[in-house]
Amino acid sequence: MVKVGITGSNGFIGWHLSQTLALDINKFSVVKFKRDWFDDISSLDLFVSSCDIIIHLAAVNRHSDERIIYDTNVGLTEKLIESFRRTGFSGQILFSSSIQEERNNPFGNSKKVSRELFCKWAIETGASFQGLIIPNVFGAFGVPFYNSVISTFCHQLVNNETPKIENDSKLNLIYINDLVKVIIDLIEVRSIENINIDFTDSYKVSELLKLLISFKVKYFENGQIPDFSSKFELNLFNTFRSYLDLNNYFPKKYINTKDDRGNFVELIRLESGGQVSFSTTKIAITRGNHFHTRKIERFSVIKGEALIQLRKIGTDQIYEYSLSGQEPAYVDMPIWFAHNIKNIGKEDLYTMFWINEFYDANDSDTYFQEV
Repeated sequence: MVKVGITGSNGFIGWHLSQTLALDINKFSVVKFKRDWFDDISSLDLFVSSCDIIIHLAAVNRHSDERIIYDTNVGLTEKLIESFRRTGFSGQILFSSSIQEERNNPFGNSKKVSRELFCKWAIETGASFQGLIIPNVFGAFGVPFYNSVISTFCHQLVNNETPKIENDSKLNLIYINDLVKVIIDLIEVRSIENINIDFTDSYKVSELLKLLISFKVKYFENGQIPDFSSKFELNLFNTFRSYLDLNNYFPKKYINTKDDRGNFVELIRLESGGQVSFSTTKIAITRGNHFHTRKIERFSVIKGEALIQLRKIGTDQIYEYSLSGQEPAYVDMPIWFAHNIKNIGKEDLYTMFWINEFYDANDSDTYFQEV
C-alpha cells in the first residue's frame, strides 16, 4: 500500500487526483491533509511522516496583491522542506509547476523558485523529485474566473451570460483525466528531474467558445447529444455539462404526443451513436449505485414512478428527482456522480437507458458506490 499525501487535495487538480487514486484501494492510501496544517508544525510533521509520497499542489493562482501570490507559494514550499528536514523525510516529491514559468509573472516565478528549492533539497538528501511543468488544464468542476477560461465560459453559458474574449490566443491544453494519469504513472519513480508535460490539444480561445456555444444550443437548450469529432470534444462536452445547475435543470420533460392509438415520445436525438437499453424494475427495488468518469448516460422513465438520486463523489449533498411515466422525462448522469434509480410506485417501472459507448466488461468505467 502506497501512502500518498496531496496538498491542495480540495483544489481542481487535487480533487480529481484524490478521487482517482481512491478507485484503486488495494494499491493507494490517500493521507488526509488540511490547508491550515502549513501553520501548525506538529500537524504538518505528522502528515509528512505518514506519507511515502507527497504531491504538492497547494498554491494561490490569483490575488489582487501579486506579492501575496509569490510569497504564499514560495512560503508553502519552504514550510514543507523545513518539515522534511525535521522528520527526516526521504520519500518522493511530485510538484506541480506551470508553463507560466516562462512568462515572468508572480505566479510563474513562484512556481519556478519552488521547483528549484525542491530539486536542491532532493539532490542534498538523495530523495526522489519530479517537477512537472504543466500546460493549461481543463475538466469538470474547475472554478470559473480562476482555473481556466473554459471553466469561465461554461459557467457563463449555462447561466445565460455572454462570454467575452479578451485575448484570442492559442491555448495548449491537457484534460484533467490525462494529467492525473501522468501523475499516477510517476508514483514510485526514483529520479530527480523536471518534466515538461505534453499538451494534448491546441485551440484558439474563439474556437473553444464556438464549440461551447454549440453545446449550449444542442444540449442545454434542446437536450441533444452532439457528435464528437475527437476525444477532445467529448472531454470538453463533459466539462461543459458539469456546470449545469442540478437543482433546476433536471428532470427534463419529453414532448408526449397523444392520439386515439396511444402516445409517442421521442427519447433522444443524438449524433454520437452509443447503446440503448431497456429495463423493468420491480416495486421498491433500486438499480445503480455506481458512477462513471467519462460516460454520458441518460435515464428515461416511460412507465411507473421512479426516484433518481445523484451525489457527487466525496460530498454529502444528494439531488433527488421524481419521475413518472404519466409525464415521461429524463435525467442525465453527470460524470463523478454516484447515481441510482428506485421504483417508488405500485407497479413495475419501465426505464430506457442510453449511453454514449458500447459496454466493455474490460473497461466498463463503472465504479460501485452507494448514493
